[in-house]
Amino acid sequence: MAAVTGGPDGAGERGLHEDAGRVVVVGGGVVGLACALRLRLAGVDCLVIDPMRDGEAASWGNAGHIAIEQVAPLASWGTVRSLPRRWFGRGGPVDVPRPWAIAPWLRRFLRACSPARHAAGQQALRGLLAEAMPAWRRLLQDIGRPGLLRESGHCVVWETADGERRGRAAWLHGDIGEARATPLTDKALAMLQARLDPPLRAGLHFEGSAQVADTGQLMRDLRAALLDRGGQWLRAKVARLAHADGHAAILLDDGRRIEADRILIAAGPGSKRLMADLDEHAPLIEERGYHLQWRDHDWPDRPPVVFEDRSVILTRFDGGLRLAGFVEFVPPGMPPDVRKWQRLRAHALALGLPVRGEPEAWCGARPTLPDYLPAIGRSRTAGNVCYAFGHQHLGLTLAAATADRVLALFRDPGDTSPVAPYGLQRFAD
Repeated sequence: MAAVTGGPDGAGERGLHEDAGRVVVVGGGVVGLACALRLRLAGVDCLVIDPMRDGEAASWGNAGHIAIEQVAPLASWGTVRSLPRRWFGRGGPVDVPRPWAIAPWLRRFLRACSPARHAAGQQALRGLLAEAMPAWRRLLQDIGRPGLLRESGHCVVWETADGERRGRAAWLHGDIGEARATPLTDKALAMLQARLDPPLRAGLHFEGSAQVADTGQLMRDLRAALLDRGGQWLRAKVARLAHADGHAAILLDDGRRIEADRILIAAGPGSKRLMADLDEHAPLIEERGYHLQWRDHDWPDRPPVVFEDRSVILTRFDGGLRLAGFVEFVPPGMPPDVRKWQRLRAHALALGLPVRGEPEAWCGARPTLPDYLPAIGRSRTAGNVCYAFGHQHLGLTLAAATADRVLALFRDPGDTSPVAPYGLQRFAD
């Protein structure tokens, strides 16, 4: 039995299930990497398989925001009612270029918007989000990199009266979990205004949320910590899972076969294809986001700022100033839409951001399920396979908390209560 050397809730005093053996994590994004690292800190022999180059996946291109305030799943009738004014063609952030290609997902999304399903999803999401900050503190402390987490909250600001009216009511009277929102003082608003061109009407400061110092540095440090502690990393593509007699093995696209006592599927959008090899349905879609990042800028060292009228978020990282946004639902393989980068550039110009030079342009796909909850659980058809994917906008936020849930599942395979609300069986209908 492997001895546990780290982890939450007295993990150092407990052992893993005696059949834990070797674990192969398919997917090296922030969720897969956090899970692999947490398992390795618990003494598990762990290999990560991932085909992507640094910087390609959504884990590298997100806004860096630990968004514990986003308790309400986006699958809601409120979201549906807001879509006309949020449509990309009308200046908003939401775009569905080929709705017919994702019609089955859209039908499931609408079913998930029912009040009962939304309430159940909100309760499940609240539980995970309450663990997000403590889990990140533990994981980064365990690898000696606590400075990667900046617990300075974030701000939401409005330029229009209509935006302020809607936004203030939603945030001050809605469920924001463990976060706390208070109006920005005149002094704080003036400090922001000094760096911007359009007049700001008002804003809120959120306490309890955080950001990472730099998404790229976080990913590199998590991977280095895994390797330094004896974990392994293989840059390769998984072609499929071979499934027979309730057991799965991994087949790489170069023909190699990898056996594992346990397999964790954390391959983002690619998880849908791999779960299908096990006759399990994971209705994932690629929900793409875009960003521009400037290395040369004069933006001060302040928490992330959400310009809610524009549906963009501005984050200062150690490596530059990033403006991110858009919710683009697309079938696999569609090329990036250059209009999204043009819109971000127009926002940067209109805001008067103190940037210089040409920005780096990035586009990446978030793995999103119709009810906007992650999928965490154990395969019903292959006893050695678990999964953790589908975290939509909250992959960075929930990565460490998901790793804790996965560790609990590996400790006691017979007890699925820690992941019960997140299993794929909810899509069996």
